[in-house]
Amino acid sequence: MRRVKLLLVAGAAAIAVPASAQQPAAKRAAVAPPVGFAAVDKAFADFRSKTPVPGMAYAVIVDGKLAHVRYFGEQEENRKAPVNADTRFRIASMSKAFTALAILSLRDQGKLRLDDLAEQYVPEMRGWSYPTSDSPRIRIRDLLSHVGGFVTDDPWGDRQQPLPAADFTAMLAAGVPWSRPPQTQMEYSNFGYALLGRIVTNVSAMPFDRYIVQTIMQPLGMTKSGYEFRDVPMANRAIGYRWENERWVEEPTMAHGEFGAMGGVYTTVEDYARWVAFLLSAWPPRNEPETGPVKRSSVRELGQGLNFVNVRKRFGGPEKDECMWGQAYAMGLIAIRDCTLGFTLSHGGGFPGYGSYMLLAPERRAAIFGFVNRTYSGPAEAVWTSLLAIDNQTMIPPAKREVAPILTTFQSYAFNAYKAGNLAPLQGKLAMNFLMDRSTENWAAEFAKVRKDVGLCTSAEPLFATGAMTTAFRWNCERGHVNGQILLAPTNPPTLQALRLMPIPN
Repeated sequence: MRRVKLLLVAGAAAIAVPASAQQPAAKRAAVAPPVGFAAVDKAFADFRSKTPVPGMAYAVIVDGKLAHVRYFGEQEENRKAPVNADTRFRIASMSKAFTALAILSLRDQGKLRLDDLAEQYVPEMRGWSYPTSDSPRIRIRDLLSHVGGFVTDDPWGDRQQPLPAADFTAMLAAGVPWSRPPQTQMEYSNFGYALLGRIVTNVSAMPFDRYIVQTIMQPLGMTKSGYEFRDVPMANRAIGYRWENERWVEEPTMAHGEFGAMGGVYTTVEDYARWVAFLLSAWPPRNEPETGPVKRSSVRELGQGLNFVNVRKRFGGPEKDECMWGQAYAMGLIAIRDCTLGFTLSHGGGFPGYGSYMLLAPERRAAIFGFVNRTYSGPAEAVWTSLLAIDNQTMIPPAKREVAPILTTFQSYAFNAYKAGNLAPLQGKLAMNFLMDRSTENWAAEFAKVRKDVGLCTSAEPLFATGAMTTAFRWNCERGHVNGQILLAPTNPPTLQALRLMPIPN
């Protein structure tokens, strides 16, 4: 591996993330988190040792702040210009989330519905012949989640980036071959996201790129981001390369065109950190004024993985890791339930000359992303390894679970019923099914049996709520513990529909 120049930026970067991209000041730390990101730097160093790249940048965002950033190598090989804070990278398919959010913003304005047929806004689709007589016609929602029935098209789709609008119109009018009927399986389609770009253009009455820049990027302060890479001064471009015949070969700088909706965004580390902080600020749901360019609930909707779930082994985990992921493509982002980080959103970007990857952990209020200027070389494993490492070092906040007061109240009722040995403390609090499922006499026998195993219970540990109407609990008893669950019924006021007890003797 050839030697690369190194530029370090230690500590929290000196940028001001706009209010729209932050959590409310009252709920945010006054200072950036501590700098101790050696595990992150090691993960990316390991990536570079296995996958040499001309240049690279990566960053960690914690609680809305750009907490750690590093720049390595050259943005351009001939002049040996170092990667720096002004370097623009193309982020390829990480652009899809911008397009998806643009669709949701138009939906919020009442200009379209996700269940509308796409052909309502793209008339060239109306004459398409579908693969079977019972095929559903494509909805906007299908395009967002890659279930439109189109073939996976990464190599071809990437080279369509400069396609002019008139040529795309002619392509649509000619119809498409089908990989499968719509809504039967997820299959990644850049063509489908180009269609979403056309919908944004037709509905907003302005080119999709201008709509996204004006309604999303500019309000977030992303002043160094856009779509037409040829407009970026050469001094600020990360030139794209591929490794071929034992040397770096420059990739052609493709112009912006209709397929920019699937992969055309360029940005800097600091600008992209503003975008990531804005996404993270949508969690948790709360009673506070909206401050962003798109509603928090719509940002959270980007993570609704409603289509076909895939199960796979986690990468980036510790040695002998047994964690299995359940993942689904949501809207411009991949939703994954991770064993450690909980709910996560991620996406990679691969493009001639560029690779990128981003990972958000909303329940940890943290994210990591990385950019490189080498073809199809996104640092996915380094990103996952990094976030898992700093979580293991307790450098990012754990998920904060709010417990609804009603759950605390019902635990008290249940605790007193166990102490009394009967349901009297729960009188008037039971749902209509409760005594149909188990009689008063049988509950008295159950309490007596549990008390025989563990004795009287003297205290309760903090509740582990899984929602506003259900919680697990643990009581400390004379000869062990009682683990249990409270499940309330959807009545007004709430009533107890299920109580489960499991004695754990010493």
